[in-house]
Amino acid sequence: MRHLLDRQRRAPAVLALVVLLLTLAAPFARAATPAPNPNNKPAEGKHYVVGTDTTFAPFEFRAANGDLVGIDMDLLHAIAQDQGFTVEVRSLGFDAAVQALQSRQVDAVMAGMSITEPRKQVFDFSDAYFDSGVQFAAPKTSSVNSLADLKGKRVAVKTGTAGADYADSVKTQYGFSTVAFGQTADMVNDVSTGNSAAYIDDFPVVAYSIQQGAPMKLIGEKAPAGSYGMAVNKGTDPELIAAFNQGLANIRANGEYDRVLAKYLGEQGTTQRTGFFTLLADSFPTLMKGLALTIAAAALSILFAMVLGVVFGFFKVSGNLALSWLATAYVAIFRGTPVLVQVFFFYFGIPAVTGITLTAFTAGVITLSLNAGAYMTEIVRGGIQGVDRGQMEAARSLGLPYMKAMNKVVLPQAIKIMTPSFINQFIITLKDTSLLAVIGLAELTYMGQQIIARNFRSFEMWLIIGVIYFIVIGLLTIASNKVDKRFNK
Repeated sequence: MRHLLDRQRRAPAVLALVVLLLTLAAPFARAATPAPNPNNKPAEGKHYVVGTDTTFAPFEFRAANGDLVGIDMDLLHAIAQDQGFTVEVRSLGFDAAVQALQSRQVDAVMAGMSITEPRKQVFDFSDAYFDSGVQFAAPKTSSVNSLADLKGKRVAVKTGTAGADYADSVKTQYGFSTVAFGQTADMVNDVSTGNSAAYIDDFPVVAYSIQQGAPMKLIGEKAPAGSYGMAVNKGTDPELIAAFNQGLANIRANGEYDRVLAKYLGEQGTTQRTGFFTLLADSFPTLMKGLALTIAAAALSILFAMVLGVVFGFFKVSGNLALSWLATAYVAIFRGTPVLVQVFFFYFGIPAVTGITLTAFTAGVITLSLNAGAYMTEIVRGGIQGVDRGQMEAARSLGLPYMKAMNKVVLPQAIKIMTPSFINQFIITLKDTSLLAVIGLAELTYMGQQIIARNFRSFEMWLIIGVIYFIVIGLLTIASNKVDKRFNK
């Protein structure tokens, strides 16, 4: 009992001592917890791949020297420098960039992407870096001066954009229909040729195109369309979003943000159009870079396609049921599906399932090789079967083994039959490289699109590109025919 009473007497003293110790330790405990550091850089030292549009001036477009520039690009690089991370930008087109993000080919998308509630269900967005609106435009010489004048007419819109959403929301009210395109330049061209009466795009883009000489006028009032933000997949890369937001706040504070906007949206006069030959001279270096990549992709694809064609061609005539079925299935798949679908499958589909990313060049070469290889398989099969069966029988009757008879007797004759078809397939594959522009491969067609996005001179530029293709394919045909004549003399 006495011990219990002693403990009860000591309890208040002990409690007082504990309270005193906690009070004395509190300042040290607070000091041990680091205070928030506004200079903390959550993404410092990291590297990110960012997808963007191909033709969305003044937010992203190619300068005359081929560099990707614009409001989005300048802000992105300024923020990356401020926050100490590095970026690789892939110019893919808006739809392709979004698909690339969802398939984890890129870490983020920055392409004038409006922040909307449906998109927030799929992506995490940064703070808004630009408040935009959408605006209709029509040819200067047209009778369309208001939205009411669009009744019964067609309006060009850009797939997946706020402008397309707004046009859909008012088309019943004003009685017009819409047609979707993938790029701003395509909408402008469609309106310029009279196929559509007007187009709608983000106001800065429309204003910039008019500034660059597009023969358009603004119609109607600018409609609010939300704000732009950088997007990442839901629940991924919070460090990048935090770094972007912090860097954006910093460049707003130090004036860099205002300098970037003034560079592209400042008061400038309308650009005067130069002559055709000046356009050709200015564009020639850029187009030659694209042509070099076109030839490289076509050459590699043809080389691999020949190997595939010979292997699977022999499978089809081997007499082995399993090998014949394998070759038949290969041919059926790659001849029975469009090249564009195959490109998207290898560039977007494979990474989404396996996590293995492919460059645009690699995905393009794989696609063209497999596609052309299917056709070459049939060329090889047709060439071998085109040789009279009696040739093989005669060779075997003379005592030659099957493979020796095939190499010495059948194949030399079959090659003569195959050569014209091979040449034709070479030409087709070279032209098919233009489809790789949809995944951002900077080949000849892609480079032409970039130039058109900058100056909106589509007729002259497509004429130049068509002539380049014609000359290259003509030279290839002449060279192939000389080789054919010499080989099959």
